[in-house]
Amino acid sequence: MTRTLSIDIWSDVMCPWCLVGWGNLRQALDTLEGEIDAEIRWHSFELNPDMPAEGEERTAHIARKYGRTMEQSRAVQGQMRAAATAAGVSLDYEGGDAPEPPAMMWNTFDAHKLLVWALAEYGPERQTALKLALFEAHFNARRAIGERGVLLAIAEEQGFDRDAAARALDDPDIAARVRMEERTAFDNNITGVPAMVIAGKFLVPGAQPPESYVAALRRVAEKEPG
Repeated sequence: MTRTLSIDIWSDVMCPWCLVGWGNLRQALDTLEGEIDAEIRWHSFELNPDMPAEGEERTAHIARKYGRTMEQSRAVQGQMRAAATAAGVSLDYEGGDAPEPPAMMWNTFDAHKLLVWALAEYGPERQTALKLALFEAHFNARRAIGERGVLLAIAEEQGFDRDAAARALDDPDIAARVRMEERTAFDNNITGVPAMVIAGKFLVPGAQPPESYVAALRRVAEKEPG
């Protein structure tokens, strides 16, 4: 009999390690098919809550934020791309023959509003589809996901009503829920992402390899009542 476990993931759509963690988690769940299934919910965590509306070029941002040279920043990004490839996901621009736009970092508060709204109104599966679309838009298409119009277009592409999504962006209650999720992360000593909480109480920090997720999920399934 397949066990279903909840997995709550604190994450930011700007975070390459969050996409790597997702890829590795999917590999783990494929390994556990027929044994363990997961209900996945995404929660708000802003890596750069003070990011201005105009954003910042990614290599320069990494160098500035972590005190690295530009060469070191590029090397870090190369390590991330290698980890992504192993996880079965991509951090590379996939725009074909179109000129490659600059890789930017954006303010993600509005993106988190849409994700909170999608979960509340449409459930975990639709929220995950939107989350993955935002990852793809940011990493693979280099779309400016800090901009309202771009976010609404992505939501519409995923089958959400554009006007309803626009109302969600303007809803102070949804903004408050984003802040509440961020406070929950702080209260639970989550200082980096991805951070996955299995069955509401077992924290797995960072982007772990697939075998670590397999082991963690099996341990939790053994401890949790059927």
